[in-house]
Amino acid sequence: MVAHDLNQLAFPTLDAAQVDELARCGRASFQRYGDGETLIDVGDRDFQFHVVTRGSIEILDVSGDAPQTITVHGPGGFTGDVSHLTGNPSVIRAVARGETEAWTVSGAALRDLLDQCPTFADIVLQAFIARRQLLRESGSFVGLRVIGSRYSRDTFRIRDFLARNRVLFTWLDLEVDPDVARLLERFGVGAADTPVVACAHRLLLRNPTNLELAGAIGLRKELEQKVFDLAIVGAGPAGLAAAVYGASEGLSTLLLDRTAAGGQAGTSMRIENYLGFPTGITGSELADRAALQANRFGAQLSIPSSVAGLSFEARYPVLTLEGGETIVARCLLIATGAQYRRLDVEDCERFEGCGVYYAATPNEARMCQGADVVVVGGGNSAGQAAVFLSGQARKVYHVIRGDDLYKSMSSYLARRVEQTENIELLRDTEVTSMHGGTHIAAVGVRNRRTGEEQRLEIAALFSFIGAVPRTDWLPHDVATDSRGFVLTGPANVKAASLGPAPRDPFLLETSRRGVFAAGDVRSGSVKRVASAVGEGSMAIQFVHEYLKEA
Repeated sequence: MVAHDLNQLAFPTLDAAQVDELARCGRASFQRYGDGETLIDVGDRDFQFHVVTRGSIEILDVSGDAPQTITVHGPGGFTGDVSHLTGNPSVIRAVARGETEAWTVSGAALRDLLDQCPTFADIVLQAFIARRQLLRESGSFVGLRVIGSRYSRDTFRIRDFLARNRVLFTWLDLEVDPDVARLLERFGVGAADTPVVACAHRLLLRNPTNLELAGAIGLRKELEQKVFDLAIVGAGPAGLAAAVYGASEGLSTLLLDRTAAGGQAGTSMRIENYLGFPTGITGSELADRAALQANRFGAQLSIPSSVAGLSFEARYPVLTLEGGETIVARCLLIATGAQYRRLDVEDCERFEGCGVYYAATPNEARMCQGADVVVVGGGNSAGQAAVFLSGQARKVYHVIRGDDLYKSMSSYLARRVEQTENIELLRDTEVTSMHGGTHIAAVGVRNRRTGEEQRLEIAALFSFIGAVPRTDWLPHDVATDSRGFVLTGPANVKAASLGPAPRDPFLLETSRRGVFAAGDVRSGSVKRVASAVGEGSMAIQFVHEYLKEA
């Protein structure tokens, strides 16, 4: 989308009829504001949605060294972005300029308004999405500052957590950024204290855990409700689809994930075979829009929330979170997906986060500019990573153990890998060693057919091999196959237990009645985004069928 079109979507002007519609179908109140009055400030939650009728409202970025004007809303313009629906804190400041009058709607009432007025909803939702995209792509919006070394595992962890949760931030590299010394002095810390996270002129945290960081920036909200119709563990495509359909069909729905919405698919830089997106879509965009949909329909998202265990009280699943908090649900959907397996090579774990990565996004690619990198794996994720990195790195070595890239990769993607000039495909090859100090510097590889060995000087290795299910938190009575993937359906498990009468499990039901599984974590599932979305959506039908029994 060109910048002009994006600006038109982001900052539309409502006509008199549309403003009247707002006044009729929303719980709107008419307000007057004096010149210079702050309507929204950075960090505010549950702030008002304003539609200007007279005067203007200036939107400011105050996260940098000096306030910068983002836009000015005149009559017919309206404030807000996706934070209205996600419940996350505001990232901007809104100030009345001149004597200003506006219709205002509370954050809670805005969701109802969007449901009641479809035409108005289309305009507002498109604007909200476009505004956040403009901020992200502007290059001038600072957001949070993360100051730390490119060779620090903790710096990468913080950057990765913020990026995957679509938090706006700027990374200042301790090694190369000219502003680092000045900022560290301003915040009263030294290089040894990094990584640090700051907002505007205030130091927030020194080397925080993900949970501490989420709490400090308002990403994670305390759950007021402790009992739900449906709890979903895992916010990948399957979990997000289930949250959208469950919440839209009236189920009180909770979605939990230990890291971020999107799962593995959320780290893909280009999904080209997903129905309805002929030009492709990034996994991050897909996850962002799905999470917005789930929020719009009233699902509660709690991220990061790590589930430590599952037990049962009578027929109800009870989730125990890290820290001891418990959640009770009438139904449970397991959608925790699978993670890539670690290479069985000495020092692989030592280099994780400082040269060895399991996703290829701009977060990792920034450290590969003009350098050589290695991608390991023969599936679609590896192919997508190799193609993306070829636009950043000088050369990409694509290592596969077999001799045929087409065996496990979509043909369109395999052809693209083969036709990209700076990708060298190393068939019948495996990684045998890793070398470096604070950061990976080289790997040894061996051809399994000829025995030939070579050393590759690289800046990073990206691993996309195998799949290990995230099921270590499940009790033994949720049956799994020999590899740990959850068994579902009448062909795989015995009659579902703890019901009023024995019956065959539903298609996606596990060995525990009322507990379902969908997506990559499920034994026998097709490891594709579309399949995961389909299973997550389909699971809601079985949830309804189960609840009729209860």
